[in-house]
Parts: sequence; C-alpha cells; structure tokens
Amino acid sequence: MDDSRQRMRRFSKRRFGLGLTGIAAMIGLVAACGGDDDGGGAESPVEPGESDAAEVSFEPGSTECVAPADPGGGWDLTCRSGGQVLQEAGIINGPMQVTNMPGAGGGVGFAHVVAQRNEDDNLVVAASPATTLRLAQGQYGAFDASAVRWLGAIAKDVGVVAVPEDSPYQSLQDLVDAWTESPSDIAIGGGSAVGGQDNMKVLILAQAVGVPVEDVKYVPFDGGGEAMTAMLGGTIDVFPGDVSEILGQLEAGDIRVLATLSDEPVPALPDVPTAQELGFDVEWTVWRGFYGPGGMSDEAYEFWTDALEQVEASDEWRQIRDDSGLLPFLSLGDEFTSLVEQEVADFTELSESIGIAAGG
Repeated sequence: MDDSRQRMRRFSKRRFGLGLTGIAAMIGLVAACGGDDDGGGAESPVEPGESDAAEVSFEPGSTECVAPADPGGGWDLTCRSGGQVLQEAGIINGPMQVTNMPGAGGGVGFAHVVAQRNEDDNLVVAASPATTLRLAQGQYGAFDASAVRWLGAIAKDVGVVAVPEDSPYQSLQDLVDAWTESPSDIAIGGGSAVGGQDNMKVLILAQAVGVPVEDVKYVPFDGGGEAMTAMLGGTIDVFPGDVSEILGQLEAGDIRVLATLSDEPVPALPDVPTAQELGFDVEWTVWRGFYGPGGMSDEAYEFWTDALEQVEASDEWRQIRDDSGLLPFLSLGDEFTSLVEQEVADFTELSESIGIAAGG
C-alpha cells in the first residue's frame, strides 16, 4: 500500500466532524460589498433568577440563523430544528428567523457574516465539517477559522450512499463493480462544492475501491436538498448525503440506501449495512453545530453556548434528533473551538493527500 492509501485509511477511521479559483473570487466579492449593517441586538441586564443564563448580561432580540445553502439540506435542518427548540424551551423570545444563503460551499454565508455582520450578537450560523473542510482548503478567500466564534455542536450525523429506488444498483458492491469498470458513466452529485464534504466522501470511497480520483464524475449542488432533487429527476445516479438528509425520501420509498459511512450500525437505518461491514474501509461522521460572528460580545457568546447546552439536554431536541436520524453529541465553547482547529489541520493533510491543495 502506497503512502497516500495509508493516509486515507488513517483519516477515514477518524471521526470527522466531516472552478475553485472562481469560488474564492465569489467570496472576495461578497467581502468587498461589506457595509455597516449593524444588525446587532440590544443588550440589557438580566435580573438574577429570570433565566438559566442569569449570570450573562445579554438578552437576545430578533434572532436569526443563517443556513449557508438552499432549503432541505443539513445546514437548513440545523437552523430550523435548533431554532424551534430554542423558542419552545423559552430560551429566546419569539421565533428565530432562518435565512438561506447558498453559494461557494458555505463561503457566501461565511463572508457575509464576517464582512457585514461581524458584531451581530443575535446571529448564529449553521456549520458542520463541510465548513472546516473548506476553511482547510483556503476556499473562503482570506478568511480562516479565527474569523468567527465557534459556539458548539449538539448532534452528529453520518454519511450515506444513496440511489433512486429504481436504480440498477441493489447493493454497494453492485455500484462499486460498475464504477470500477467505467467511472465516467456514473454521475455522483452532492450538496457541496468541488472539494467539499460530499465530494470528499466520494473521493475517499474511490480510493478505497480503486477508482482513480481524477476519473470521478462529481456534480456539485448548493445543499443536499438540491442534490436529492437532481437524483430523483435522473440528473445524477448517486447521492453521497447524510442520514438526516435522506430519511424523508427513504420513508416515502423514493430512494434506497446502499451503505452508511459509519463505524457501527445507525439506529435510524437498522437494515442498512455499514461500508466497513461490506469490506470498504470508509467512514464519515458529521457534527451539526453553529458559529457566531467574530465580533460577538463575550456576554452573547456565553448566552449562546449555554443555550445550546440547554437545547441538547431537552426532550424536544432529543425527539427531533431521533426523528431526523441524528446521534447524540455535544461540544461547546473552548472545547468546540479546539475540535474545529484540529479538524482544519486534519482536513488540510487529507486534502493534500488527495491532491486538493489549499487555495485550489
């Protein structure tokens, strides 16, 4: 086994989270359009005993969550389900606005927050290893992980290999056999840009089964919802999404899941084997979490990390998590920031081993 394959096996066993020049240019354009849009909420003292965050002198105003992709994908689910629990638990007053901001694998949303809303204490943004992967590759322009404040992750998701119900591929082995024989005949589309999370799942699977990565036919979409629609419409043959993105269509009988990219069976998919059980040493685990603007006040930062801890411990979140096929996971504040920093370093090495250099 050559050095590249050895690195891939080592990385695929870790629990990750998990046109490039044009993407960087797009992000730079958004940053250049940054204005003085304050958008910050009013701060007012909180009397002792008023809430579980009594020690924090910040009370949220009109809150907003940016999902940096089209509706229907994992980031969208994170914003909408998290906002729902925040409101139902009385942690925020009123509903949380969800703004979908697709483009550049999350880069348009990242640049918008950094350049235009850097001090907005009422703003949070859905994130996942797709975010840290793009940061590792330098695809968010001049911005790096230190440009924002990492709040926390409250669940984890698992990668899957899905096909339409009428697909000729009845098993992962069927797909692999056809793929290795003629890679260019199989269109694989994901909810991330070239070099992004869904693309990386495909590339590490390709290396595991012996398909040259340069022969992989990958079609990028802005979010898992758009990729799923494309697969059901016959534009692509395979969708390497996540469990939370495919449950609805699976229950409707529209798709078939050939394997999960997890180290153990997924409770939400009890009849679906893992890729490892089928002999393919590939794993991709995805935390679901949030970051805030880099200029967010310490008081707001403490409020949001405490709020996420309350959400994760709530019965309402547990129900949403189970219904969505997510798994328990919690990392907050400084611990979460360290996790992100390590993941960026790991993804930098992983990307280089596959031939994706920082900056594209």
